[in-house]
Amino acid sequence: MRTITLIVLHCSGTRTTQKYSFRQCREDHLQRGWKDIGYHYYITRDGQVHEGRALWQVGAHCKGHNRHSIGICYEGGLDSLGTPCDTRTRAQRQSLRALLTRLHDQFPTAIILGHRDLSPDLDGNGRVDPEEWMKQCPCFDALLDYEDLEPMDLLDMRSDCLEE
Repeated sequence: MRTITLIVLHCSGTRTTQKYSFRQCREDHLQRGWKDIGYHYYITRDGQVHEGRALWQVGAHCKGHNRHSIGICYEGGLDSLGTPCDTRTRAQRQSLRALLTRLHDQFPTAIILGHRDLSPDLDGNGRVDPEEWMKQCPCFDALLDYEDLEPMDLLDMRSDCLEE
């Protein structure tokens, strides 16, 4: 099995008025010349968790981090006008939490974060601030939403930063 240090959350960048099924996502990725869908899991609006690449396979979801991460994408991420926002349905939230809990049990030292959190720290201050995000994906703060599933040393480090 690969060493997993990150669980990276994504959104499909789909408007609330559009459907983007697991099958469509897989087809789009295959048309790009990839071996399969780039994600390990894809969660549709009805909360169904679709398995993509096997966990032992390297994903194609976050350049520079694929070898040591698991990629999870949820259908959505844009409002009806195309503005980035958290469009997760109740079913998606429940399924994502259950999946992350299971993966946390399997990979307790892996950090759960959003794709945007892996943008470069352009100003060198040690944080990736919103103005540095290369994209909004997944359109919510994954580190905050799943804080209870983060490794303890990450939580200790974050609280140390808050105390300074």
